[in-house]
Amino acid sequence: MKIKYTTLIVKDMDESIKFYREVMGFEIDSQYDLGPAGTISLLKGEGETMVELIKNPTDEPGLFSMGMDVEDIKATVKELKSKGARITMEPMPITVGTLAFMEDPNGVRIALIQHH
Repeated sequence: MKIKYTTLIVKDMDESIKFYREVMGFEIDSQYDLGPAGTISLLKGEGETMVELIKNPTDEPGLFSMGMDVEDIKATVKELKSKGARITMEPMPITVGTLAFMEDPNGVRIALIQHH
């Protein structure tokens, strides 16, 4: 597994993009309009890891999760369960692949994603 992104819930997408571009030096990688469910912007700095900004009507602003890129999500979830990991969402299809969630001992959400 490798860290793919850190997801932050934001209040103001334009203000957040401006901060990450102008202050932090990131560039927009891609953006998605989810209609009433919100918007997503992926920003890339140096290296491969990205910051994912999400604005939606349900979640409070702040750190939402850390995303891990996996090769085989079903095998990964099975292995993690065998080691006692708490899987909070079983694998399900999403636009870019398959997603599952787990939590670390502190309740931090970790997204596991297998891209197409």
